[in-house]
Amino acid sequence: MRTIPWTRPFMQVDVFSARPFSGNPVAVVLDGTGVSDVQMQTLARWTNLSETTFVLPPTTDEADYLLRIFTPQAELPFAGHPTLGSARAWLEAGGTPRRAGRIVQECAAGLVAIRHQGELAFAAPPRIRDGALDDAYLERITAAFGIRRERVLAHQWVDNGPGWAVVELATAREVLDLEPDLSFIPDAMVGAIGAHPAGGEYRYEMRTFAPAVGVLEDPACGSMSAGVAQWLTASGAAPAAYRVSQGSRVGRDASIAVAAEADGTVWVGGDTTVLIRGTVTL
Repeated sequence: MRTIPWTRPFMQVDVFSARPFSGNPVAVVLDGTGVSDVQMQTLARWTNLSETTFVLPPTTDEADYLLRIFTPQAELPFAGHPTLGSARAWLEAGGTPRRAGRIVQECAAGLVAIRHQGELAFAAPPRIRDGALDDAYLERITAAFGIRRERVLAHQWVDNGPGWAVVELATAREVLDLEPDLSFIPDAMVGAIGAHPAGGEYRYEMRTFAPAVGVLEDPACGSMSAGVAQWLTASGAAPAAYRVSQGSRVGRDASIAVAAEADGTVWVGGDTTVLIRGTVTL
């Protein structure tokens, strides 16, 4: 016998693009109370999006809600575009933050602040792993990307929960031209960034690949953007504010805004648009 209602409120939100159907969609179940882990993973596998989320009551008075985040294959402690998309869905469903202008999301990675004045933006959580990649892993990545080691300008762990590593190439064009063979790195969560020519709208082009959790190429990735921004702004390699473009190789047009404050807090934001409203049967 079922112990939960047949239907739950549901929204699908396009994240990181002002043009509908051009960003990264996230499926949001707005009442995950009583939904089992198996049901959550089953729905995430069926939606076949990068992530599907479930909004639950918080376990601490500091948070506005608890969010669980699933890829088609696994649960993540944190992810960027699901954080923004779920916040947008929660607000559209009538959610009221405890503090005006700021939402606090509880997730497995801890508490994440989200500003909702203009574009939604989340405060990047602390990295749980940083520093240069070891030679063996870097060799696997360059083999998968089909490039020589000498083309990598810099590399770094930028892991804030999902397990991200990144390599920096000289240009955005080099990033866009990659034709990765992910069979070399089936357990990876890895990205590549490269600079656009000076004076344009975007500072970097980024691509992210997550075969470890069943996502071959992500159309737009907030968590990777957050970890990369913490690395590059702290080292002085990037300005305090810039934009990242992502998704053109998979037919999307994502724009990710990054801003680092004087205290080191990095905010990652972008457009969020609810495109589907209804219910989902569980």
